[in-house]
Amino acid sequence: MVAMCLMGHGGLDQLIYQQDVPVPTPGPQEVLVKVSATAKNNTDRKAREGLYPVGDSSDITSFQISGTPTLTFPRIQGADVVGRIVAVGAEVAESRLGERGLLDFNLYADTREDINLTPDYYGHGADGGFAEYIVVRSDQFYRIDNPELADAELAALGMCSYQTAYHMLTAAKVTSGERVLVSGASGGVGTALIQLCRLLGAIPYAVSQQNKSDALLALGAEAVVDRGNMDDFVDRVLASTGGAPIDAVMDLVGGEMTDRFIDTMIQQMDQRRSYPRLSIAGASGGNLSQMMWTRIYLYQVQIFGVSHGTRQEARQLMCWIADGQLKPVLHGTFRLSQLHEAETYFVNRGSNYLGKIVIVPDEEWAEHGAPFALSEA
Repeated sequence: MVAMCLMGHGGLDQLIYQQDVPVPTPGPQEVLVKVSATAKNNTDRKAREGLYPVGDSSDITSFQISGTPTLTFPRIQGADVVGRIVAVGAEVAESRLGERGLLDFNLYADTREDINLTPDYYGHGADGGFAEYIVVRSDQFYRIDNPELADAELAALGMCSYQTAYHMLTAAKVTSGERVLVSGASGGVGTALIQLCRLLGAIPYAVSQQNKSDALLALGAEAVVDRGNMDDFVDRVLASTGGAPIDAVMDLVGGEMTDRFIDTMIQQMDQRRSYPRLSIAGASGGNLSQMMWTRIYLYQVQIFGVSHGTRQEARQLMCWIADGQLKPVLHGTFRLSQLHEAETYFVNRGSNYLGKIVIVPDEEWAEHGAPFALSEA
């Protein structure tokens, strides 16, 4: 089969388009899926470049929370996979042949439903969807029949963004009526957070560029706060809420902005109904933040680090997708052979960027990629 293989940590030259990769064989409780679309995530780039240090910030490495490296080379990346089952392993019913589905991307360490302490995923600890075929666990490939959702749109609803977003909200115990500040609101996790807040009855306030306001408001944001000038950022956030403090922050940015985000919560503490809560699941603005710990403990700010979610959360999300309660935010598609171009476009994306980029195998392009293509170039 054809696959884009990551040969090591480094630049785009480490992604090699190979046409003689063996098609994998499904084992017990596994299925072979013919891939039609796979959403691209920022974690693909960060894993390739080795930007997951947990000790020395200068380390070139990927995460190894279980203590043993699981990213080995060559590796096929791509976590949010859509396709159709074309073969089944032992203990899987043949009646599943032909099913279209969406993958729960997690590589769970055990069978626990409500906790996931050593997160790993397809595309990192096992081969992913930047290929023509992938083998996955049968119980994590969820049948999604919705005829109104094209395959590329379904991939844009993938678990890497939506489960991360949902776990950010559940970790912080966000409830109906609470005001939630969403940073990085125009990306995959950000747009998922806006929709999920509305599903839970919470009120999302988006931090983004002003030229994306209309799209974010249409998606469900209560207001959009310009991230361009941070000098009066807190005042502008409070103006958008009518002077009420933010209840919880969903931080995808990190760096120096995190301290400003906390400022939006520790105002008028006598008006609050709950502790200030910060869920952080990204560091696009910098991996190091400086803050006064006295402000954290005196204001009783609760901080939640979020990576992947749980089996329970994945099932709930799949139900919402199947019921049509979540809408895809698909920015556009690229051929698998154009993955280098897709990565360059993603890193240098302009002000018109909103949502997800989806990668489609060249063989599937006419049906599943061309209708949503950004460019033929």
